[in-house]
Amino acid sequence: MTTESINLLRVDMSKGSIALAPLREDWRLLGGRSLTSRLLLEECDATCDPLGPENVFVLAGGVLTGTSAPTSGRLSVGAKSPLTGGIKEANAGGNPAQHLAKLGVRAVVVTGQPADANARFGLEIDSEGARLVSADDLKGLWTYATCERLTERYSKNASFICCGPAGEHRLGGASVACTDQDNRYPARHASRGGMGAVMGSKGLKFVAIEPGRAKLRKAFEHREFVNACKQIGQAYRDGDQLFAEGTAIGVKLADSIHSLPYKNRIAGQSPDADTLDGYLIKETFEERGGGMHNCLTGCIVQCSNVIHNPDGTYKTSALEFETMALLGANCAVENWEDVADLDRLCDELGLDTIETGAAIGILMESGGMKWGDVKSMKALFQEISDGTELGCAIGGGAVTTARLTGHDRVPVVKGQAIAAWDPRPLKATGVTYATSAMGADHTAGLVLEPGVPLEDCARRSQEEQIVSAICDGSGFCEFLGASPDDIRTLYGHMIGREVSRDEIADLGWQTLEDEWEFNRRAGFTDADDVLPECMRTDAVGPTNEVFDLPAEVIADAKIRKKLGAAFFEKQATG
Repeated sequence: MTTESINLLRVDMSKGSIALAPLREDWRLLGGRSLTSRLLLEECDATCDPLGPENVFVLAGGVLTGTSAPTSGRLSVGAKSPLTGGIKEANAGGNPAQHLAKLGVRAVVVTGQPADANARFGLEIDSEGARLVSADDLKGLWTYATCERLTERYSKNASFICCGPAGEHRLGGASVACTDQDNRYPARHASRGGMGAVMGSKGLKFVAIEPGRAKLRKAFEHREFVNACKQIGQAYRDGDQLFAEGTAIGVKLADSIHSLPYKNRIAGQSPDADTLDGYLIKETFEERGGGMHNCLTGCIVQCSNVIHNPDGTYKTSALEFETMALLGANCAVENWEDVADLDRLCDELGLDTIETGAAIGILMESGGMKWGDVKSMKALFQEISDGTELGCAIGGGAVTTARLTGHDRVPVVKGQAIAAWDPRPLKATGVTYATSAMGADHTAGLVLEPGVPLEDCARRSQEEQIVSAICDGSGFCEFLGASPDDIRTLYGHMIGREVSRDEIADLGWQTLEDEWEFNRRAGFTDADDVLPECMRTDAVGPTNEVFDLPAEVIADAKIRKKLGAAFFEKQATG
């Protein structure tokens, strides 16, 4: 069996202390989301104040992160969510997770809170250990400026994690930013659930990881592991490569099935779908520069777009479908270039583009701003940075904006804005939104299949939730398409024993169970597993689709069903 050293780095912000402890042996196959959820269940008081010292903030790489497995370096960020009051995991690309793993750190666990709420700290991690340093000079800086300063202090190989002003203001829509593989742009965000606010509440402005000459992690069955990685990579290259031009190309597909949010979801189609079409981004590459790139070392998907202004200067990167939908169509913005500007502003302040777009849509529907008023939308970001009443409401998300405006049509689940894919024509996805412990999160188990029979919705949702949990624990990006069989095979080679289909399914299901149990302790019940009234009464599409699944159908997704051979074979073939 493997003797690899895998550790947890524990940081107590109240005491200013740091300790390295070995990962429990029975947790060796826990990583990413599966590890953040287990740590929170065992070590965080579910009834605590999400912005108080008792909350636990976790940065975790996957079981395969830091190895030669392709596209396996995603970072999971977990904590009790200030947005929902329940458990949350959000993950991001970039190089920080891989650098941590190469240094032998599976997760960084941050507890406590500085006595001085105005103090800012940085956490340095390298081959010599870890230390807290003052970051008062970075207070209030936007993320790009923060990382520019950090690149002057650390080597060109270092990677960074930081929060922007939204996190420092402890706003519920705040994200955690990671730098990409070239450390040029803090454009890879763990966006959902207000994880940036928790980071800000810890007084932690940045984490800098210096990998030095740390080598790739090596599997116990090295040759077999490498061969399996090659097969997975080749299977992806031989496949359809659906994300080779980025996820923003999903705009027209969503529009065609009435699943594209328009004007705070009063409709499922936008009259501006043609000018929000993600394919238009690619047309600028030859004239302006930019192009597709991989956000982390070893990624073969390369779904991230780098977008330049007309004069050839850099504008933003990783402009994704969810952003095009929520900051674009949902706010009646007509042109993708304006959405790109708004995306950059969200990245600069450290904000979830989904939550922010939903909040602005509510502001517009309430009469506080004209639909499609891009100039006024952009002005909001300075208000968020300055911490004005309106700025804090928008930065706080859809619910806080509705509270300020008195608006009562609020498309959220468990306090979190519904993701772009509308659940009325995609009812199995609606089951995921309702039953996920994390609220309406597209990364929890998306089922892009209109017309799933009523009797199959719970099963399809549950299957996708398990697959997502397995993937999020591995460190893989879902876009690679690695199946549970692929993941269990690589796990087996890593530790030197077979990991069965039942065991890998158990790992995925246990993650869901851990998250549901945390929420139960926090006070959630089955009565919270519902979609908002507007999704149940306001129809979209030519067949007047509403989300009309009975409560017993939704509840069935939380009753475990056996994953047989047919399931695994279907996953393996895509």
